Amino acid sequence: MPDEELMKKLVSLCKRLGFVYQSGEIYGGLQSAWDYGPLGVELKRNIENSWWNAMVRTRNDVYGVDTAIITHPEVWRASGHVEHFHDPLVDCRSCKARFRADQVEGRTCPDCGGELTEPRDFGLMFKTFMGPVEDEAAVAFLRPETCQTIFADFRNIVNSMRPGLPFGVAQIGKAFRNEITARNFIFRSREFEQMEMEYFCRPGDAAQLMEYWISERLSWYAKLGIRPSNLRLRPHGQAELAHYASACTDIEYTFPFVQGGYGELEGIACRTDYDLKAHMAASGQDLTFIDQAAGEKVVPHVIETSGGVGRTFLAVLLDSYYEDVIEGRERVVLRLSPELAPVKLAILPLSRKLEPEALAVADILRPLWPAEFDVTGSIGKRYRRMDEIGTPFCITYDFDSQQDASVTIRERDSLGQIRVPVERLVEVLSGIFARGWPD
Repeated sequence: MPDEELMKKLVSLCKRLGFVYQSGEIYGGLQSAWDYGPLGVELKRNIENSWWNAMVRTRNDVYGVDTAIITHPEVWRASGHVEHFHDPLVDCRSCKARFRADQVEGRTCPDCGGELTEPRDFGLMFKTFMGPVEDEAAVAFLRPETCQTIFADFRNIVNSMRPGLPFGVAQIGKAFRNEITARNFIFRSREFEQMEMEYFCRPGDAAQLMEYWISERLSWYAKLGIRPSNLRLRPHGQAELAHYASACTDIEYTFPFVQGGYGELEGIACRTDYDLKAHMAASGQDLTFIDQAAGEKVVPHVIETSGGVGRTFLAVLLDSYYEDVIEGRERVVLRLSPELAPVKLAILPLSRKLEPEALAVADILRPLWPAEFDVTGSIGKRYRRMDEIGTPFCITYDFDSQQDASVTIRERDSLGQIRVPVERLVEVLSGIFARGWPD
C-alpha cells in the first residue's frame, strides 16, 4: 500500500473508531492539537503503563516522579534553553507558509515555489505569566522537556531515597514546544507527552551504561509488538550532537511520511555532568553525590532515555494495521498485542434472545479485563468491528450455551476457536493472556 494511502486510512480510522480526534474540530480545529478518544486513551495508557513497568516497577534502581509543568524560569536559564532553544525560521514571500530553515533546500518554497526570506531565530518555548500582572517579573515557561525538573529535584530525591550509584529517575508527562511546522498527524505537535529517564552514574561507567540502555530500550519496542525489521539505531555524528551531549543514538521507526524512510522514536544520550553542574552554578546549591561506601564526592554523569508517547502510539498503530480477505470479504484488523489492546475481550450473544445470559458472562469478566458487550448486527459484522479496533478475543454465547453452559473463544489473528465451559472461562483466559493462544 502506498505510504500516503496508508496514512489517510489510519487517520480516518483513528477518528471514526475513537482513537484520535482533532482538538476543537467543531470550530475548524486547532492546528497540531489532538484529543485522544475513548479507545485512544486506553491504548495510550497501556503504552505508558508498559513503559512504567519496564522502567520503574520491575527495577530496584529507578524511581518515579511527577513534576510541575509550569517551571521556575531560572531552571530554563540554567539549562541553556532560554539562550539556545531556537530554530531557524524562513517564510515564503508568496504563500506566507513557514518552514524550519534546516528542512528546506535552497531559497525556494517547497509548497508554491516562491522566494523564501532570510533565516531568523524562532523561540520554541511557550511563555506565560504567573499572578495578576503580566510583566517580566511574572514570566514563567511551560516546560519544553521533562528532564530538567528531575535535575532540579536531584538533591531532594537523593536525600529522600538514599540510593547508591548508579540509579535512575523517570517520569511521564506533558511538554510544550512552539514548533514552526507541526505536521504528520500526532508525530510532531506543540503539546505532547514524553517518557524520560535520567540514569545517574560514575563518569567511568557512562559508555558501558549507554550501550546497556540502548539495548534495553530497543528490546522494549520489540516487546510492544513492533517488528524489529521496522526499527533501526542511528548514532549521531559529532556535528549533530546537542550542546550537552557527548554521545547520542536514536531508535528510529519506518514512519511512511518521513523523507529517507525513518523517523525518531526515542533518543538515548550521554548528557555527561552538564546539567547538574549548570544548576549548581546557577543556584549556588551543592548537587554532588556523596558515596558513603567509597568516601568520596562525585558529580554523576547522566544517561538519558527520552521517547514520545504520541510517536510510540503512532508506530504501534502503523505496525499493527493489516488488510486481508476472509471468506471472500475484506477485513481491516489491528493486530495489537493483548497487553496494548484497548479492549481485551468482546462478549457477543448470537441473538438478542440470549442477551440476559450473555450479560451474566460479561459481568464475570469485566472486573478482570476491559471488555465490550455488543449485540447489534450479524455476528460476522461484530467480529469485524472488534478486529478493526484490535480486540484480541471474542467470546460468543450461542443457543448451545444454554444447554452446555459453554462459550466459544475466537482469536483475532489466527481466527482459531475453542469451546470452554463458563465455569472455567476465567482460568482459561488467564492462561491465554499469560502464555498466548494455544497451538
